[in-house]
Amino acid sequence: MNLPNLTILSTEEVELILAKQESHFIDFKDKRITPGKLTKSLSGFANAAGGELYVGIAEQENSFVWDGFERQEDANQIIQTFDEIFNFPSGYDCKFLQHPENNDLVLHIEVRKNPKVIKASDGNVYLRRSAQSVKLTEERIKELEYSKGISSFEDELVPINTDEISNSLVALEFVLNTVPNVEPDEWLCKQQLIIKEKPTVAGVLLFSDEPQAFLPKQSGIKILQYKSREEKGERDHLAGDPITIEGCLYEIIYEAVNKVKEIVESIRVYRNGNLESIQYPSETLHEILTNAIIHRDYSIQTDIQVRIFDNRIEVESPGTLPGYITVENILAEQYSRNPKIVRLINKFPNPPNKDVGEGLNTAFDAMKNLKLKPPKVEEKETSVLVTIKHEPLESPIEAIIAYVCEHGSITNRIGRELTGISSENTMKNHFYKMRDNGELEQVPDLKGNKAAWRFTEVGIKKYLDK
Repeated sequence: MNLPNLTILSTEEVELILAKQESHFIDFKDKRITPGKLTKSLSGFANAAGGELYVGIAEQENSFVWDGFERQEDANQIIQTFDEIFNFPSGYDCKFLQHPENNDLVLHIEVRKNPKVIKASDGNVYLRRSAQSVKLTEERIKELEYSKGISSFEDELVPINTDEISNSLVALEFVLNTVPNVEPDEWLCKQQLIIKEKPTVAGVLLFSDEPQAFLPKQSGIKILQYKSREEKGERDHLAGDPITIEGCLYEIIYEAVNKVKEIVESIRVYRNGNLESIQYPSETLHEILTNAIIHRDYSIQTDIQVRIFDNRIEVESPGTLPGYITVENILAEQYSRNPKIVRLINKFPNPPNKDVGEGLNTAFDAMKNLKLKPPKVEEKETSVLVTIKHEPLESPIEAIIAYVCEHGSITNRIGRELTGISSENTMKNHFYKMRDNGELEQVPDLKGNKAAWRFTEVGIKKYLDK
């Protein structure tokens, strides 16, 4: 059994938890809920981006109240049921949170995004959507498998003639430059891009002269420019009509990068008494657009959107992060939703993904070298949004405060990623400064690589109660 730890909270921490709202990532459940019903939320979170369950918080008169277990043993059946659902304990972490006054225990369960499709105890599959776990149909379960990378839409057959890819200019030029003395149709069949006398989705995307004719609304790129710094792009702020980039994947990567650079370099901002052009590292634009194109979920009929604002660029790619990839481990781990596309586009002359698996790291490093904030990766309900801000890095202390305000705690690794500091000891010194000021303290029971810092009561009053 995945035995939980016990953490005694302060009154302020209890208030912070009760002030949370149920959402795509948070769910409150009454302690009297049956374990079976609770597994619906577990399935929903595990099949989405993960989330937090608080068992022992009840809703009364449109507000939440702490109404926990008297003893840890009272939650044993819940924990046992969760272990049975996952078959292994690493799919979630749980701990008891003790109220400082009445000693009631709330079971806090952090469910991780799971690379598999997780069923609830009723045999159904659920997916977290906003503040509820939605039961999926067979069709939606198939879409979830595509999203997780369990099966790949790139291998689906397209009901068109194989000549559309074997006699295309793209295929003929590729074969001449890469595998001479081989006929295109022979090579495409060998690469499993033609199966049962039909081209696959990967084959069409890579080697059709015009994939958009056969895979409309899911194989192009839309570029929109907004003369604005607002959080959301409004139609009134659009600078001209949206630009559509079409063609095979190899072509649209380079065409999109060039078009975005052209638009960005035309933007002038008033700074230090002068009109200056905005500069983004070319490597960052190239790697993030390449990553969006070759790793998107092609089963979703939506084009990639690139939105250019006066102070940032947003790249939104259809599909959630595949497999075990999360926002937290995306720079350290590798997992491909479209392995054939990734492998074969690397065979083109001057391949856009020269260093397979290193693209995002290159993008982040390029921003750091220019002392700009790193790109921000967000997993939304049906897409991944990468935001490239044209803003200088904050001071280390400002970065720590902002992150803890949003996430509750911060590790040394995250601090270094946010600030561009490479030394663990230098990062520690910034934590120690805030500790000596009475603003930070180490999170109990977290040691080694998991060691983290959180606000003290002084820090909460200074930064969270504003």
